[in-house]
Amino acid sequence: MSNLLEIKDLKVYYPIRGGFFNTVKDYVKAVDGVSLTIPDGTTYGLVGESGSGKTTTGKAVIGLNHITEGEILFKGKAISGSGKSVENSKEIQMIFQDPYSSLNVRKRVFDIVSEPIRNYHKRTKDELIAEVLGLLQKVGLPPGSLYKYPHEFSGGQRQRIGVARAIALNPELIIADEPVSALDVSVQAQVLNFMQDIQEEMNLTMLFIAHDLGVVRHMCQHIGIMYQGRLVEEGTTEEIFNNPQHLYTKRLIAAIPDTDVDKIEENLEVRQTIKEEYEEHFHEYLDEEGKALPLVNISPTHKVALPAKG
Repeated sequence: MSNLLEIKDLKVYYPIRGGFFNTVKDYVKAVDGVSLTIPDGTTYGLVGESGSGKTTTGKAVIGLNHITEGEILFKGKAISGSGKSVENSKEIQMIFQDPYSSLNVRKRVFDIVSEPIRNYHKRTKDELIAEVLGLLQKVGLPPGSLYKYPHEFSGGQRQRIGVARAIALNPELIIADEPVSALDVSVQAQVLNFMQDIQEEMNLTMLFIAHDLGVVRHMCQHIGIMYQGRLVEEGTTEEIFNNPQHLYTKRLIAAIPDTDVDKIEENLEVRQTIKEEYEEHFHEYLDEEGKALPLVNISPTHKVALPAKG
C-alpha cells in the first residue's frame, strides 16, 4: 500500500518578539520535528492535549500555517512551505473543529457547499443545485436544507454541512480537526459513523485530529501521540491500546471512562498507580528542554520516545 501523505521532520516555530526594536527573542516551538506517514485509504489519528501541536500540524499540511523546516510530500510530490500548490488545493480539504464559526452565517447552505465547486468548475445553476442536493443526501440532510441559513440547524447538522463542503471536490485527503469535540455525546456517534461511511464510499484518506482516545480508537488504524510539539509514541491502534509504552500514553488511556461498573475499583487503582508513576518518573522521558526524547523502534510499526535505560 502506497503512502498518500508523508511528513518528514516538520517544524513550525512562532517568533517571540520584544524590546525597543521588536526583535526576535525566542521561538514557540509549536511543532518540533514531527515525522509520519499515512497509507492510501486509511485513517491516522493524531492525539494530544490542548497545545500539543496537533492542529498546527494539520494546518501546515493544508497550507494554513507556514512551515519553518521539514518537508511534506503528497502523492510523492513536495508541498511548498508557504502553502499548498494550486494543483493540490482540490485534493486536500479540511473539516474544522467548530461547526458554529466555520460556516458563514450570512450564506445559505447552497452557497456554502457550492462555493468550492464554483471556484474550480463551470456549472450552470441547475447543475449546481443537482450537485449540492447530491452532497446533502450523502451527509444525511433533507433537500429542504438547501436555502436555509446555518443558524437554523443543530450542531450536528452544521458539522454535516461542513463535511458536505469538504467532499464537494472529491478530495483524496481529509484533515478532520476534532470534528466532534463541539458536539453533544449523543450526536458524536452519528457524525463519526456517517464520516466512516463516506470515507469507505469515496475511498478517502484521513488525518483525524482529536484529544479523545475513545473516538480515535473507533475511527483510526494508526495513531500518533503528541506532547509539546513532538510525537512520543506511534503505532497501530492495537499496539497503542494493548501495549502502550510511554507514560504519557498510559495516562491518556487510563483517563478513558469505563462503563463496566464491576471494574470501577480496579480502574481507580490502575489510574492511581499510573498517576504516581507519572509524577515520579515522567521527567526521565524528557530532555533538558522539557521536550520528548527521539522515537525508537520497538517493532516494525511501533515507535516510542523511551529513556536510554528503557
